[in-house]
Amino acid sequence: MPVSAGAPGTIADGIASEDVAADGAFRHLSGIDGIAVDLRYATPNNFIGRDLYAPFDCAWLHRDAAAALERAVAWLAAHRSGHTLLVLDALRPQRVQQQLWDALAGTGLQPYLADPARGSIHSYGMALDLTILDEEGRELDMGTGFDDMSALSHPALEARFLASGELAPGQAANRQLLRDAMFQAGFVGINTEWWHFDCGDRNLVRQTFRRVL
Repeated sequence: MPVSAGAPGTIADGIASEDVAADGAFRHLSGIDGIAVDLRYATPNNFIGRDLYAPFDCAWLHRDAAAALERAVAWLAAHRSGHTLLVLDALRPQRVQQQLWDALAGTGLQPYLADPARGSIHSYGMALDLTILDEEGRELDMGTGFDDMSALSHPALEARFLASGELAPGQAANRQLLRDAMFQAGFVGINTEWWHFDCGDRNLVRQTFRRVL
């Protein structure tokens, strides 16, 4: 997909969290129709157990990712009426990525996170974590919750878990619905988290976008 960037995406050329609102490269989630928002790292409802985003508002995306999210919203509305994309995480500043990385040090779970030295695509406003709400506003059953750091969360292993009965066909179908909505909009999934999607090629993002610090 085409990339519209600003300065090169190095730490030295990064943008401070407090400057995002004034930067035209970013759009606030409140300006995207048809989504629900529950940023888990802005609440104690996450694996750290505290708000990691205060005092900054992190309900932002790069404008390219925001446009792609709008395409996903339109697709879901056309193919599954009454269902809504629920955004669980969007822009995640570098400082928060470092806190998450440090919290998992020594646990064997760090591979679930991008090394802050390399940079999470979330920190460029070009990644989303999300799920789907049904007509009653309930999260679809995906087989695990958000940030479940177990093999059952891995899209790459779904066939195995379907065969063993650990993942039900309906749960796998719900995950596929989410992927269908996101993939046709230009997002790319990863092998280890059913909820995570990058907007385009992550290497290109790191090379050409500014990281939020």
